[in-house]
Amino acid sequence: MQIAWESFTPFASLAGGMLIGLAASWLLLLNGRIAGISGMLGGLVDRAGDWPLRLAFVLGLLAAPLVWRGLIGPLPVPQLGTPLPLLLLAGVLVGIGTRLAAGCTSGHGVCGLSRLSPRSLLATLSFMGSAALTVFVMRHLLGWN
Repeated sequence: MQIAWESFTPFASLAGGMLIGLAASWLLLLNGRIAGISGMLGGLVDRAGDWPLRLAFVLGLLAAPLVWRGLIGPLPVPQLGTPLPLLLLAGVLVGIGTRLAAGCTSGHGVCGLSRLSPRSLLATLSFMGSAALTVFVMRHLLGWN
């Protein structure tokens, strides 16, 4: 395994993690809401009673790269080596998984673990284990990169 040292960004990663934690804490403390993206988006689609908050949350996610580009600089260009149909299938499977797990990686992994939720610990272990198994099968058994 090779490490791409030119892409190693510990300080930017630390700053990003701190900002995510700060934003999740503010949302919980000020609004009593958990910053789970699938729950926010799902409630927006279902037109839940707090849809203005959900809309602001989703618009903030969409606006963040534009703000970054305007204030800091260009965004990295994504390098996708996966065919579009496979990406669409993966997206559908992730959507099904978030409904089955009653939340997504941000809701369980960031917010749930910080609240010491046993359900979130189990969900996080499940999706991290599934991800590791998928990478192993795809790379080592099927030979895909």
